[in-house]
Amino acid sequence: MIIIATARIESREARYAQDILVGTHALVADEPEERGGKDAGPSPYELLLSALGACTAMTLRMYAEKKGWDCGAISVGLRFAKDGEADRIERTLRFSKELDEEQRSRLLEIADKTPVTKTILHGATVRTTIEGGAP
Repeated sequence: MIIIATARIESREARYAQDILVGTHALVADEPEERGGKDAGPSPYELLLSALGACTAMTLRMYAEKKGWDCGAISVGLRFAKDGEADRIERTLRFSKELDEEQRSRLLEIADKTPVTKTILHGATVRTTIEGGAP
């Protein structure tokens, strides 16, 4: 087994706010006020979209550089929607430089093969344990 990433989350005194510790980085997650939070940071679904968008942009940049393509700045817009029991993520890619049809087609294919995209599409096993506390 190879560990790809780790994170630690610590609850705050505030109702839903959470401190996220990832390596040397500190983030905050919370729910918006309309869902009972204080909007101290992005919601969990916003963080999920952020991970997907960052991975998409990074992977596309790596691929374009490998091909010697100048695609300029990369922008990834994301929306998470629920339709009954079905979840859907809509992803829109934008490039500041002109791309030909072959480049556009290939970059669309690569976006669907990014590591976080694959994890979301195929799922991941989540194993939960409890340490400490009364039995």
